[in-house]
Order: sequence, then structure tokens, then C-alpha cells
Amino acid sequence: MADRIVPVGEKRLMEVKLCELGSWMGKRDFTPNGLLASIRNGHDRYYNKYINVKKGGIGGVAMLLVGYVALSYLWEYDHLKHDRWRKYH
Repeated sequence: MADRIVPVGEKRLMEVKLCELGSWMGKRDFTPNGLLASIRNGHDRYYNKYINVKKGGIGGVAMLLVGYVALSYLWEYDHLKHDRWRKYH
């Protein structure tokens, strides 16, 4: 079973070698339905790995919260950068 050759299109991104990246990207589904399905699969994978567990901790929710804080900081960085100099000029 371990010696079975897997087609490039069925591999995960972390299993793809750099020389196979172009053909792997060509096999992806970039239609709106395909993108929506990949987002849904990613959400389901995250939920089952970090949130829907028997002995869950704060780790999964904390990771989501830290991601939200970092993303909102990146969105507001330009405004915050100008705000720093505003008090001196």
C-alpha cells in the first residue's frame, strides 16, 4: 500500500514536490463552486481537529482568536501608522 503511486492531482499541498507544483496547480478547481468547497473542507478539517474533540482545551479557539487579531491589525496597519505621527505634527 505504501508503494502505491498517487497522481499529482490527488496529493495534498505539503506532499507535492517543487517540480510538481505547476501540474498540481493545474489540477485544482478554481471555479466559484470549487473554491467554496475547498473553504468548506478547510473549515471542517479545522473544526474536527481543534474544536470538536473529547478533551478539548482553549488551543483551537485561541488560535482562531489570534488569527483574527493579526488579520485585523494588518487591515488597520496603514491607519495606525499614520496615527503614530499625527500627535507630533
